[in-house]
Amino acid sequence: MNPNYWQKQSKPLFENLTWNIPEQKQGIIALIGGNSQNFRTIERTASHLANNFPLKSVEIVLPDSLEKKLPPLENFHFMPSTTSGSFANSTKFTKFCSASPNAESASVILLGDFSKNAETATALTEFIKRTPNPIYATRDTIDLITEDATGWIEQSNINLIASMAQLQKLFKAIYFPKMLLLSSPLLPIIEALHKFTLSYPCTITTFHEGQIITAHDGNIVTTPIKNTKYSPISLWNGTLTANIATMNLFSPEKTLEASAAAIYLD
Repeated sequence: MNPNYWQKQSKPLFENLTWNIPEQKQGIIALIGGNSQNFRTIERTASHLANNFPLKSVEIVLPDSLEKKLPPLENFHFMPSTTSGSFANSTKFTKFCSASPNAESASVILLGDFSKNAETATALTEFIKRTPNPIYATRDTIDLITEDATGWIEQSNINLIASMAQLQKLFKAIYFPKMLLLSSPLLPIIEALHKFTLSYPCTITTFHEGQIITAHDGNIVTTPIKNTKYSPISLWNGTLTANIATMNLFSPEKTLEASAAAIYLD
């Protein structure tokens, strides 16, 4: 069975979108994450973006617990932190888009690598609710914002790069009637994501049964991971999220296609 909403991408289906990558620099991406013990994933993702895409700027937003540990750099922004060194629930953080001159015009916001504590979870969910920019959430961001998912799941600017286990918790959190079972074969998962993205305007990228799955507006594209440069572990290192976000920045009216095309970017 191959429903008409499901495309199988054994080789690039949307290579034409790579022609939409401009030659001149445009767009600002803000990366938000880190804690007093770790910000290396954010740093690596920022380096990947700066070295591989024609962006005007890549802004890095960290908790101020890291400020004394880093040299002063123009594209670094520091927000109030908790006593444990993660992001605090502060007015400055939740209103970041207007508080920071560069982030005010940020085209895209990437969220990832936070400490798992209640105050940071509140800060993140409040930030998401107040931010109109396209938001790409991955890694432990998904875990932190799931409990309050009913507060943001109706927003059309949300893009989730999440594991199946994280999506299972999300479905439960919003009482979605179709459950995700990690032991399910591929087709029931495809059907569930089809129905979920018909009900909610978010875009989802996940992995199951050897397939990278992209879902938006009820439509699905699956890509065999064996045909890509990724492994089930490297999917979550920040590179894929950065590629998806940037391809959508350059092709904003082609959400599903841009997200699927990003999987084959070098």
